[in-house]
Amino acid sequence: MATFVKAQASSLISTIIDFTTTIVCNHFFHLWYVYSNFTGTVAGGVTNFALGRFWVFDAQEKNAPKQMVKYILVWMGNLGLNNGGVYLFVDFFHIDKYISKIIVSLVVGIGYNYVMQKKFVFA
Repeated sequence: MATFVKAQASSLISTIIDFTTTIVCNHFFHLWYVYSNFTGTVAGGVTNFALGRFWVFDAQEKNAPKQMVKYILVWMGNLGLNNGGVYLFVDFFHIDKYISKIIVSLVVGIGYNYVMQKKFVFA
């Protein structure tokens, strides 16, 4: 249970980085919301990998390049699910881009990221 709680804390921190980056890119640099979302997801992903490796799963003794390759594979799925989900919610269901990002982030974070990191990346 402690691992799950730490994973959720890590996810929260990564999400703050992700959302802050997304908002800055969208509102200050006027990037299209999909590009802003992509950039935020990258920033959050880098943060999440570091926290997962060194704190959540305490896996720094394991092969870092192998973990990184596995993480990138999982993260690419995460990126596709996040960007695709946000695009779907905004363009087809006409839901606000930030509300869409919150909904998709929660579903993907718990239903995909945690499971894949625990069972595949940092196992």
